[in-house]
Amino acid sequence: MNNTVRTFRRVLLATVLCGATALGAVAAHAQSGVPDYMNVIVGAKVPDSAASAKQNILALNTGMFELYGEAGTLVQGSILAQHPVILGLFSGAGGRFILYRPNQAPLEAPPVPEVYQLLKSVGHSVMALGVVVGPHIGKQDDVSFQPSLLAYRERLKAALASLDKTSMPVEWRDNNRALIGENIAFIDKVAAGQTVSFADVQNFAAKQKDRLKLNIKWAADTQVKHWMGVLADWKNQLGPDWSKLYAASNTIYVARQNNVLFSILAQFFGPDDINSRLILIETVSFTSTPQDMLESLTRIIADRTVGETFFHSPYLMDYELMGGDARDSIIAETKARGMTTQLPPRVPFGSHQWPTLVTPGPGPTSLADLP
Repeated sequence: MNNTVRTFRRVLLATVLCGATALGAVAAHAQSGVPDYMNVIVGAKVPDSAASAKQNILALNTGMFELYGEAGTLVQGSILAQHPVILGLFSGAGGRFILYRPNQAPLEAPPVPEVYQLLKSVGHSVMALGVVVGPHIGKQDDVSFQPSLLAYRERLKAALASLDKTSMPVEWRDNNRALIGENIAFIDKVAAGQTVSFADVQNFAAKQKDRLKLNIKWAADTQVKHWMGVLADWKNQLGPDWSKLYAASNTIYVARQNNVLFSILAQFFGPDDINSRLILIETVSFTSTPQDMLESLTRIIADRTVGETFFHSPYLMDYELMGGDARDSIIAETKARGMTTQLPPRVPFGSHQWPTLVTPGPGPTSLADLP
């Protein structure tokens, strides 16, 4: 048998086999009773056994969050039925404080006096001008920023005319009159020139700095005195139940250091209560809802029972659970790679150190320390 004949027989055999397979598929399709228009659905490729196995295991973690949520609702109710809770929430108006008492409606504290917001508003107007003109510094004949800046000038004029009708003391009004007036003068200067110079911005900042510091000081004093009074009153109302109180305040990263609301709350707790009954909850935005805060606080308290039950350490779950083993791996890996290991000292679970930077060192620590 020559090669041509062999090749022909192989092709013929393959064709017959393929035809048989196709006929078998058609027959199976026909027997299933599925019409052709369903091919787009039934033709979908299903996961293989390995992919299905992986998803079955990963689903445990996804389902855990559902279970966690259901249990969290029950635990939150139990906490509020047994413990008073105070939430100190950041807001542009100087904060919100809410007191939750067992079997009573939540009690929201009166807001910080409005003069706080007035001082803060003027202060922000000063600092914002430096940011607004910043991208245009040194750009010849750039007037793209002028329409919005000149429109803001009208707002400044309206605010300036309104100062004497506010609740500010005379000294405070005079300081804010000077701040707003200098804002208007700065806008006039940069709008009249061909180019915004960095020297213009520096001179503006130098003129406003000391007045700005006064606004910040007065606003802080107003805020602190108000909330200290509120918390002192609530502590008297709760009496012995204050010892069962949980409190939490929220913070974004830039407000973590010297956080005002947390620092005020800390004055009504003992040193050992920090990170135990008084908790700073970090977020990714300036504001959080009371419900979000309650859910975070609930999870922290509930997880402490898990840490105690499984590992005999109630505060273990306040920390990254894999952090200790990961630390050992980092040390081993950096050593193997000839790198210098950079890690902070180990601290015990349940540390009562303030949840902010506490290591002393050189350099300014407040506005008063700056030149």
